[in-house]
Amino acid sequence: MSFPDLRPLGRSELRVRPLAFGGNVFGWSADEPTSFALLDAFAGAGFGLIDTADVYSAWVPGNRGGESETIIGRWLARRGRRDDVVIATKVAKWGERPGLSPDNIARAAEDSLRRLQVETIDLYFAHEDDARVPIADTLGAFARLIEQGKVRAIGASNFSAPRLAEALEVSARHGLPRYEVLQPEYNLYDRVGYEAELEPLAREHGLGVVAYYALASGFLSGKYRRPEDAAKSGARGAGVVEKYLNPRGERILAALDAIAAAHRAAPAQVALAWLIARPSVTAPIASATSIAQLRELVAAAELVLSADEIAALDAASHSE
Repeated sequence: MSFPDLRPLGRSELRVRPLAFGGNVFGWSADEPTSFALLDAFAGAGFGLIDTADVYSAWVPGNRGGESETIIGRWLARRGRRDDVVIATKVAKWGERPGLSPDNIARAAEDSLRRLQVETIDLYFAHEDDARVPIADTLGAFARLIEQGKVRAIGASNFSAPRLAEALEVSARHGLPRYEVLQPEYNLYDRVGYEAELEPLAREHGLGVVAYYALASGFLSGKYRRPEDAAKSGARGAGVVEKYLNPRGERILAALDAIAAAHRAAPAQVALAWLIARPSVTAPIASATSIAQLRELVAAAELVLSADEIAALDAASHSE
């Protein structure tokens, strides 16, 4: 495949192609051998941004957290592909390392570095806001990690626009590192929360944006078209059907189907291509648990939608 252009992650030195692999599946729905094969295929296709977190995948019975980072670390150690990838991980949401206090950030970073078997985390996210800690203290902790060469750039995930704006102002006022990358929930269905306030802020300050739930938990792949489809994925599927399977969701699927047929593509590829075409978005995050799924995802980076097709998707997904 022809490689899409590299895109900047904010004002950092990091450059990535317009698709990130969501590492939440490692140690959950993808065992270690499968995870290694997926990472090999992702890197082999010319992509490099791998998104994980210390809390992945603590929700799985028998896991405690750190499993995803551990698998990525073993893959890096065995494959020797460190220079080919950009590793993003996160701190704040894991019960064993909660919050954004300076002490917790320092300890969590050491833990993540050990599990990832790397000397530097390329992109370190605050996984969620922590109003209990002064922003300057949190940014000061990140600054020390950058000064020590343990982190290259920082990002903010699940922040409100007012809190992100405040953090950017504190960075500028105190000469502290700023959040270069925003990680919001954003997809063709879930649009308002990002577009109303976060997107203008990201564009004003030149932030990179890596969107999670890019396929709305699988709904935009066309996997859930009837209530009965939820049975295939248990409680998770039931939640997807309850949230998305409604007249608006069906309208979006119909538009995806029509455009996918015109391109001989899959609905998921069209949904990702719509995100990739959004001027404020650097790279959507998507996960796969098989090589066939991964090939479908990476092909989305080559799918170019026309202005009319983007307009049709926008119209279908308009909130009533």
